[in-house]
Amino acid sequence: MAKPFLLGVLGGMGPLATLDFQHKLLDATPAQSDQHHLPSVVWNVPQIADRQKALAGIGPSPLPQLLEGIKKLNQAGASHIAIPCNTAHHWYSQLSAASDAPILHIVDATLDALLTVAKKPERVGIIATKGTLDAGWYQQRLAAQGIESITPTEDELAEWFVPGCYAVKRGKLTEGGEMLSLQALALMARGAQQLVLACTEVPVALRAVDAPFLPLTYDPAQALAERCSRLWQDYRLTQQA
Repeated sequence: MAKPFLLGVLGGMGPLATLDFQHKLLDATPAQSDQHHLPSVVWNVPQIADRQKALAGIGPSPLPQLLEGIKKLNQAGASHIAIPCNTAHHWYSQLSAASDAPILHIVDATLDALLTVAKKPERVGIIATKGTLDAGWYQQRLAAQGIESITPTEDELAEWFVPGCYAVKRGKLTEGGEMLSLQALALMARGAQQLVLACTEVPVALRAVDAPFLPLTYDPAQALAERCSRLWQDYRLTQQA
């Protein structure tokens, strides 16, 4: 007998991005009543060590706390787990090995969504942490589809992305949105036709300033939410059969 569907969300990175992901889950799920919505259990514990600092070698690893969150979600009965934080996927292999429930990969969900568009872009800009950029997940998968990646320079990361990201963590959404908009415009000036917002706090900030280029962006958290919703809808169909 199939395990009852229950989505586990390993959140807290940051807490606002987790709430935004939960809202995306609601929006992505067609429902006529409360009972039609996707069931989830959320580990929104923001005391997880800073991922950017850990990968830069200036802070402790978040892995023990991430593993604790995975343990709690499995104990709660999660049938699937989503992590609405791109950088945390640096530890995806270790987390998957420790989890009974399969962990959905945010990059796979994003690329699957991108490839469904009618006209595939030739050049895509990536707004992400240095850790995510250095890992190359998005660049490799885009290259496999013949798409060129355009990434921030070191100076841009230091001047716009990092302070913009941490402004969001302080609740200063307009400040963060203004800096992250500059990062986005710089990538587009270098030829990016579309942008992947590969840090889950970026879409929140850009919406706060009503960035005019938002229609040209792909939101990995949205793609992940849609993947989760499809799994839930498929499960409901099997239960009705």
